[in-house]
Amino acid sequence: MVFSTPNYVEGILRTSVAIDGTDATERILALLGTSPFLDGVRAVILDGIAVGGFNLIDLDRLYEGLQRPIVTVTRRSPDFPAIRTALRKYFPRDAPARWRLVRAHALFRLPTSQGNPLRVSAVGCTRAQAAAIVRRTTMRGNLPEPLRLARLIARALGGPDGAARPAPRPAPKD
Repeated sequence: MVFSTPNYVEGILRTSVAIDGTDATERILALLGTSPFLDGVRAVILDGIAVGGFNLIDLDRLYEGLQRPIVTVTRRSPDFPAIRTALRKYFPRDAPARWRLVRAHALFRLPTSQGNPLRVSAVGCTRAQAAAIVRRTTMRGNLPEPLRLARLIARALGGPDGAARPAPRPAPKD
């Protein structure tokens, strides 16, 4: 979703990724890199770094490719021990590389007016700038409006926040 503050949707973009794959970063780069909206994009706000199960976004590569600040927002603190265990179990060959993506950028706590702090990470901007981006794009509640709208659209289309989620798939064996 391409969003202009204070509350104007410029456009909606869509792509797909492989469940538990490794193509999320490239798909986002291709989607935004060829978008007519890219010139107006000042920052990219993501709902965490995992899409399609454990298809993890490389925030550094995304920043390098787009040259725009990348801000992730998470409503709860991740359960890092459980994530690491799952990566080792389902992706034994590339668990270390995936784990590096999970731990590449520290999350910081961002208080909200609703009392439930967010967990935020930033690449290409300072923590203060990331906090300002989150606050500037949050209209109601504590979730930035682009993420809130994206969740509503996904639910309507039966996407990840819609009805049933597929079970995680084990890593393919060669």
